Amino acid sequence: MVTREQSRDGHTERVVVTRGLVGWDVREEQDSRVVRQVTYTDWHRVERAMQAFEMRADAPDHSTKR
Repeated sequence: MVTREQSRDGHTERVVVTRGLVGWDVREEQDSRVVRQVTYTDWHRVERAMQAFEMRADAPDHSTKR
């Protein structure tokens, strides 16, 4: 199992990768709520999903609140 976790502004976002029967299960959570769950048969797609998660976490917050 592979887990990446980011916390910001009191919220936690997490991506969890587990080996399934036909590939890898990728689950994205926000505050313990599953927001996306996908099964990939190609490890490179799993890597891309993890990179996308990390890029979103590194991006500055573009809030309209001023």
